[in-house]
Amino acid sequence: MKVNIVEIKRFAVHDGDGIRTTVFFKGCPLKCLWCHNPETISPKQQLAFYAHKCIGCGKCAAVCSCHTLKSNHHIIDRDNCSLCGKCVDICPQTALEIFGTEMSTDEICEILLKDKKFYDESDGGITLSGGECLLQSKACAEILKNMKSNGVNTAVDTCGFVRKEAIDDVISYTDTFLYDIKAIDDNVHIHCTGKSNKMILDNLKYIDELSKKTEIRIPYIPDYNDNQIGKIGEFLSKLKHVSAVRVLPYHNYAISKYTALGIKNTLPERIPTDANIDTAKKILSSFGLICK
Repeated sequence: MKVNIVEIKRFAVHDGDGIRTTVFFKGCPLKCLWCHNPETISPKQQLAFYAHKCIGCGKCAAVCSCHTLKSNHHIIDRDNCSLCGKCVDICPQTALEIFGTEMSTDEICEILLKDKKFYDESDGGITLSGGECLLQSKACAEILKNMKSNGVNTAVDTCGFVRKEAIDDVISYTDTFLYDIKAIDDNVHIHCTGKSNKMILDNLKYIDELSKKTEIRIPYIPDYNDNQIGKIGEFLSKLKHVSAVRVLPYHNYAISKYTALGIKNTLPERIPTDANIDTAKKILSSFGLICK
């Protein structure tokens, strides 16, 4: 089975326990205003152009008519770009990059198993992430089943905005869910992500009913969802299998990615302070939740 991925990151330490390899799938149903991986939103391949690397040599324009250089200004006709990759291959400064690679699940599994020794020694494993990996749930199930048959710990990082059948596809082969909760109030969630959170909250309760270990991830964005922390804590306190909660402070490091992809920058301006994060953790802890 073929899937579209952005990256396979080896020796990851923030995507579950121990040393892990994380597979970032392409495509996400949400449009979070603060997304720090905008290259994973579209399910299709995308061309990125890093202007600060370009030396204006014109080699890309020589092999592709979608590139034009005028007065040292590089113009890309993205509407007619076929993503053939010729410009990427010829650029001497790696100023061009295509996000999105089609791979088979067998190819992915082969890469994942290369580091099994490190997983075993660190109580680590593999994590499927995105984007939203469960948009390609059948492929995820194949990979997870293969990993479990080889004694590898598995985790699925999900935003939860997927059909329940997608969860059913993978739950038997998943040791831990890393589950994003961004808001409880539906109007806040719609404003921040473009989608209702009803399916997300229902799916989290469904996973909990099936007694699956779940670590909750809460992105903290001042002026957007900072007023939701108490409500999130109250909701989570009613679940039985939440192993831990992580508050993830928003950052704006992805600004250059939006520019490179030629898409609108929606990143908020305010960055949370350490005091903001500490306060959020105290609120969550007051509901009996374990904060990391």
